[in-house]
Formats: sequence, structure tokens, C-alpha cells
Amino acid sequence: MSEQDAIQRTILPIPDRGYVGLTTYDAKDPDTKFPPIEPLRPPKGAPNVLIVLLDDVGFAASSAFGWVISTPTAERLAESGLKFNRFHTTALCSPTRQALLTGRNHHSVNMGGICEIATSAPGYTSILPKSKAPLPMTLKLNGYSTAQFGKCHEVPVWETSPMGPFDQWPSGGGGFEYFYGFLGGETNQFYPAIYEGTTPIEPDKTPQEGYHFTEDMTNKAIKWVRQQKALMPDKPFFMYYAPGACHAPHHVPKEWGDKYKGKFDQGWDKLREEIFLRQKELQVIPGNAELTKRPEEVPAWDGMPAELKPILARQMEIYAAFLDHTDHHIGRLVDALKELEVLDDTLVLYIIGDNGASAEGTLTGSFNELAMLNGMAAIETVEFMKSRIDEFGGPHAYNHYAVGWAHAMDTPTNGPSKSRRIGAARATARSCTGPTASKPREKSVRNSLTSSMSPRRSLKRQVCPIRRLSIACSRPPWRASACSMPSTPARRLIDTRPSISRCFATGASTTRAGLP
Repeated sequence: MSEQDAIQRTILPIPDRGYVGLTTYDAKDPDTKFPPIEPLRPPKGAPNVLIVLLDDVGFAASSAFGWVISTPTAERLAESGLKFNRFHTTALCSPTRQALLTGRNHHSVNMGGICEIATSAPGYTSILPKSKAPLPMTLKLNGYSTAQFGKCHEVPVWETSPMGPFDQWPSGGGGFEYFYGFLGGETNQFYPAIYEGTTPIEPDKTPQEGYHFTEDMTNKAIKWVRQQKALMPDKPFFMYYAPGACHAPHHVPKEWGDKYKGKFDQGWDKLREEIFLRQKELQVIPGNAELTKRPEEVPAWDGMPAELKPILARQMEIYAAFLDHTDHHIGRLVDALKELEVLDDTLVLYIIGDNGASAEGTLTGSFNELAMLNGMAAIETVEFMKSRIDEFGGPHAYNHYAVGWAHAMDTPTNGPSKSRRIGAARATARSCTGPTASKPREKSVRNSLTSSMSPRRSLKRQVCPIRRLSIACSRPPWRASACSMPSTPARRLIDTRPSISRCFATGASTTRAGLP
């Protein structure tokens, strides 16, 4: 057993080891001998960990799970490992993220809703209890380098100014040694409110000069991991990469904006049927599944005014480009790990959606999402949006798509309204090994990381035997009461030889049930 493996890790911070022996006071004394100072490291074989968490992406949105939006990085990771079709979220940003980062039920960490609607009621204060250690802190205290990039929606709103307090900021009490991103539910992708650590900074260029936050945060992430491996190659890292995409506003560089022109002209009803068939081909839903009916509250595409349809199609074209653009930059980060020759020693979780597709865009979509949030959606008439159609996705817009597109992206279910009835089982460490190719079995994964890194276990027990993991996940619940189909087993996608690095991909369902 190595010196690092002998460290007592059941108490954090790890207690100092006192020196036992003769203490001399003369360096020339022949008995003057003390053990060397050893930097803290995790047990031998502990992997690097990369968590990628997208925002507001439905189960069917990515090409990995059935739709036309190209996500080659998600497909690449899934094809080199495992794809799961059940991943339970809380259907809201802050609760899912806090549960993910603590390994706890969201109510037990006081995140029963998003931070902006916090109250003093137990379970809803948005204040992380001191008795619930976040996972990054646990890993940092066990010798990991830790960094977060992108969205942080776990800080109480009254503590989000540059004056703090910083107890619940990522680089404060959150356990991350480095943070580059924004606080809150969303930000302008061209003019983001960025913090580096706890210091507010301005982007280094304008949108006209090519600035976009997703590219910026990816550049920072790549720079950080290269520096980390250059200076501490023997020290594993934990990186949490959470872009603002694809939460509104849907912003995308101009060169990406026309990639999906005409792809959505058939409307959401027809597209939903096409997605459903594609999902069966991909085996992410059972062959005997039945497509749920469109709720009466969601208008039929054929019933939408003819003059509005080009605007609706453009909304979806921009969203699709936004997701494609984001997956591209995730690919840059994965490629950087490969260039550093650490990808095979990295556990990668690619989570496509902290919840499903968002219905905040109203029945007709919006050029400025803030109009809806301030109760003024009626001012955005068809004529107004038609006059701004060429500006959707650009620096002068703050756009969101119509509810019909959100419904289509949650195919084959009707979305979050029924997902609240779904319970979820926690994953165990055995989940990481995956089923064999000949005997696929269902996997139900909760949106916490208790599967491999529970703060209540020693780090040696926390290390997953799989080296590379991808989770492509999103919203729909897989049960007959929600989507008229039975649960479907996970599908093994690669050779099962132990020497091969593996990935996971899962679809998601949501729950608001009070689980322990």
C-alpha cells in the first residue's frame, strides 16, 4: 500500500499527521531525520472528471437521441461507450444543479426551487447547509484540482454582488479553486456578466469582433486544464463545464445562424412524428412505444397564422444552431484532453439538459424574452417580430422559441407536466460498469453524483472503474403513465473488454418527488 493510499480519508479536512519520534534541535545531530513533506494526492488510479451540463435541452433535441440538430461530440462519446435513456432531474435549474454538485436531494440542500423564488421555508431558502459538503470541496480536500466554467445558479440572489459574501460562490465555499462564468439563470451570450473568481470582468472583445461566451469559456477551460497538467501532471482534476446554452437568450454567431435554414418549415407536429420514428431506429425508446398526443394548450402548427410561420421556423433555426455551436466547443475541450493524452484517464459525463425544453417563450415565441418575464408579451406583435426576423440570434435580440418547439423537443412525452410524478433511484458504483452487450438492462440515474463520489464515502471507494463516461440526458420520464410505453433498457454501444475506456449516455426524466 502506498503512502497516499494509507491516508485516513473518513474525516475532511484530512487531519494533520503528527510526527512521532525523537525531536532534535541540531541539524548536525546524526539522529536529525524527519519524514519528507508529501503533497496530498488521491489514491492511485483516481481519474480526472469532466462534467458537461447543458441547459434547457429536451430529450429529443440532439442527434444522439433522435433529432436533426447535429451534436457530433455527444454522438462520438456515446458511440465509444454507453447510452442511457433515463436520467432524473428536478425539472428546474437550481435544484438539479445543487443536487448534482452535492449528491443530495434538492430539498435537503434547501433548493426546492430556483434561487430567485427562495423563501425562508425549510427546503426553499437557497442556502446550502453547512452540514452538506459540495462534491468539489470533497474532491479538493482529497487532492484534486477543481474548476468550474459557465453557469452558476446556486448562489442566493442577495449574495451575488461583487461584495459577496462569497461563502456559496464556486470559488468560495463551493469547493472550486477556479471559477470563470456567470451567476444566475441566464446571461447575454454576447455581453455576459462574467466573474473570474469573485472579480467582475469585461469580455476582451465585442460581438462584432467575434465574441461569444461559449467560445470564451471553452478557451478558458482549455487553458486551465493545459496549465494544470503542465504543472501538476500527477494530480487529477475535477472540471464542471456548464455553458449558458441552450437557455434563452438563444444567441449564436452569424456564420452559424443559417446552417439550419428550412429544416423546420414543416412545423412542430410533423417534425415530432419524424423524431419519434428516428428514436425507435436509435433504440432510445422501445419499439412498441406510442407517441403521446399534443396537449390542447399547445397549438397545432396548421392552426398558426401563415404570416407567423416563417418567424416560428426562424426561432427554431437559431436554437438548433445554438445547440450545434455549443456541442462544437465541447468537442474542442474533449480534443484538448486527447491532445494532452489524458482523455483515457478522464471520466466524462455529458449531460444534455438540466431539465427539458423550456416553455417560457410563449405560444408564439419572443424577440425579447424579458417582455414575457415582465408580463408584456402582448407588445410583441406578429408585425413587430416580422420586422426583426433577420436579427433573431444576434446581439440586438434576446430571443426565445415558441412552446410548440419545446413540446417537440420533449418527444415522445408531453414534457415536464407529467414528469413530476416520476420517482428516481440513485445510481450505485456498479452502475459505472454498465451492462454487457448481450444483456442490456435499464439504468435509472438520479441527477446526483452519489454513484461514484458520495461525500459520505472514502475517496478510494469513490473512484469509478470506468475511465470515460458520457451522459447525454434530458427530460422525459419513461413510464406508461407519462408516455404510454414501458421502461426501455440501456443499449451497450461498444466492445466490453475491460481495457477499453467507456462512455455513458442517458436520456432523462424529471421528478419533484422527495427522495432521500
